[in-house]
Amino acid sequence: MPEFLRAPFADGPALNPWDVLIRLAVAVILGYGVAQIYRATRDRRDVAPTFPVTLVLLSVLIAVSTQVIGDNVARAFSLVGALSIVRFRTVVRDTQDTAFVIFAVVIGMAVGAHNLLVAGIGIVVVGAAAFLMRPRAAAVAGAAAPYLLELRVGLGYEIEALVGTTLDVYFSERQLVSLKTGKQGLVVDVSYQGPLRKDASAEALVKALNRLEGVQGVDLARQTPTDN
Repeated sequence: MPEFLRAPFADGPALNPWDVLIRLAVAVILGYGVAQIYRATRDRRDVAPTFPVTLVLLSVLIAVSTQVIGDNVARAFSLVGALSIVRFRTVVRDTQDTAFVIFAVVIGMAVGAHNLLVAGIGIVVVGAAAFLMRPRAAAVAGAAAPYLLELRVGLGYEIEALVGTTLDVYFSERQLVSLKTGKQGLVVDVSYQGPLRKDASAEALVKALNRLEGVQGVDLARQTPTDN
């Protein structure tokens, strides 16, 4: 390689390409382990399809970043400054998801820093803790979570006659939460609350209500204990 191309990279850490490849392969394997622990300890309804893939990629990227930084403090600050301009628009929905993001980051950092023992013990201990806490989480998730349904019905329609039969098919029980007019009295906004039946689909409920003549808007939101 010509000197003018080699000089800008001369101060970088001396790394064996095979060592780098092996570390990144280990990061992929351990990141996959983190993703599988996440899948196994979370309710399938709460798992976004792309989130486990993100955990694997995070482990690999952090392993790469750690090797780039090495023992160079200036390079570490430069990397922090570069990453500070990135804005993530997707909000992590659950604090437990945040814990798994940190889990993947730490595993990747340990692999990149050549601390495979720490990475191995960490994935075993954190994985065991996640599984030990799973029964309690599963019990909460297994309970029928209430949904809040907000409907906008055109003026002149009898609400219960219009939507009552459909709601009884999908809700195991329901209660009227609020009833008010909108658009200067041209529509009626009505809210119901209650758990869906075990075999009922939230998406199917929304589609069924949208097919009803007179229903102008449907908003269905799953409630959490903090919503009450």
